[in-house]
Amino acid sequence: MSRVADEKVLVLDFGSQYAQLIARRVRQQQVYCEIVRHDITAGRIRELAPMGLILSGGPSSVYEQDAPKCDPGIFRLALPVLGICYGMQLACEALGGKVENTPSREYGRAHLTVGNVSKDDSKTTQPDELLADVPQQTQVWMSHGDRVARVSDDFVALASTESCPFAAVKHRSLPIYGLQFHPEVTHTPAGGTILGNFLATTCKCTGTWKLGDFARETIEQVRRRVGSNRVICGLSGGVDSSVVAALLAEAVGPQVSCILVDNGVLRKGEAESVIREFTDHFQTDLHVVHAEDRFLDALKGVIEPQEKRRWIGHEFIECFADEAARIEGAKFLAQGTLYPDVIESGGSADGPAATIKLHHNVGGLPEDMAFELIEPLRDLFKDEVRSLGLALGLPEEIVWRHPFPGPGLAVRCLGEVTKERLDTLREADAIVVHEIKQAGLYRETSQAFAVLLPVQSVGVMGDARTYADVVAVRSINTEDFMTADWSRLPYDVLGQISTRIINEVPGVNRVVYDISSKPPATIEWE
Repeated sequence: MSRVADEKVLVLDFGSQYAQLIARRVRQQQVYCEIVRHDITAGRIRELAPMGLILSGGPSSVYEQDAPKCDPGIFRLALPVLGICYGMQLACEALGGKVENTPSREYGRAHLTVGNVSKDDSKTTQPDELLADVPQQTQVWMSHGDRVARVSDDFVALASTESCPFAAVKHRSLPIYGLQFHPEVTHTPAGGTILGNFLATTCKCTGTWKLGDFARETIEQVRRRVGSNRVICGLSGGVDSSVVAALLAEAVGPQVSCILVDNGVLRKGEAESVIREFTDHFQTDLHVVHAEDRFLDALKGVIEPQEKRRWIGHEFIECFADEAARIEGAKFLAQGTLYPDVIESGGSADGPAATIKLHHNVGGLPEDMAFELIEPLRDLFKDEVRSLGLALGLPEEIVWRHPFPGPGLAVRCLGEVTKERLDTLREADAIVVHEIKQAGLYRETSQAFAVLLPVQSVGVMGDARTYADVVAVRSINTEDFMTADWSRLPYDVLGQISTRIINEVPGVNRVVYDISSKPPATIEWE
């Protein structure tokens, strides 16, 4: 579903898992941004008429034989270009520079010096509009094993780090810039300023794109596409599906039929809560499919995480097909697919991004699916979805609910999924959420949940030896769900969670706390 905007910037994706994060940062500057393939032609870019281009990072080395490259014609379009990490190396090499593997790799925080003098006086760094209002000494986030070893005489260095003399560069006559560091991540404090300078000063963007415009345009597009047909919307009680349902209700009203598949892998009380909210509050045409046995039979003996997702996705669609057959005129299926879902499932089908995990709402769909797919939130990040939900009139209790994965508790129940193990996990998860709410930390954390591990440990209960389950607690803080840090929960809260789970959930004798960040870990364990 294309978006129309007066001002638009394109991000050329070279396989970076941060490509969507770059787009989000651009949107925070109220400039609309789209992700496109790395090999888009210069002619096609000219047709799209963007205000500027951003070349993303990527896992490849530009000197590798099969490394993704861009159309060199884009550098002759007179469009502002900002290359980030791999994108910078690609631009510098295409315009006469040399990239090589660095003997001192940089992963993590580095100290950037703006306006320093390099060893080669002809490449003296100097202040520039891109780095306006950036402190002379500042922290940046590096993630590279290659670096620009030499630039052509057409480039001048703007900033450096101890091991990277060309940490920021500018072409002398063209509006082409390069950054070896990542301005899009929160670990680069001046990153927003740098991106803002590129958009406002170099690209001449005035910041005219608003989320309200997106909502109005999307509602109108859905209305035109659906016509007089009916739309099926899957409800899980999560933020995404609730916002989709509210948006569809605004677009086509009584033509929407919501289906809740009670698949046995929902959180404690989830099905009852959804039924209550979308019958009493929203007065929706709600169909409830009781399919716990069907899903558990499909998952019997399945251990591998991707297989769990595929089976759940398959059964999910089959349940929809069975129920939709009872709804006259059902032609469309609406899903709450978001930007992070798309990028973590490998981006476009033939793009360079590496698959991290398969989301049931973007993978595993049968080719002969009886519905046409509508994904009105596919271009949005989670924080944008929440803002949209509030604008559509959803209550804060729904809008601020922590995210829940499409495959549900099945990907938090590591190992084999059984009803007994799910019931154990459900009780532990409910305790985690309750105690975090009781401590007033629910809105301060982005996602908190329990994970049932496929191992048992020795313990002592009532002077008797036990060999029982282990529960891991996961709580993260994030702005965009593309990167995340573990929550520094108070010890007394963690202690209360542990005590309650061990005392109240049969079969559990040990609780551990996950202190991994994303990356390198993902938010979910599977």
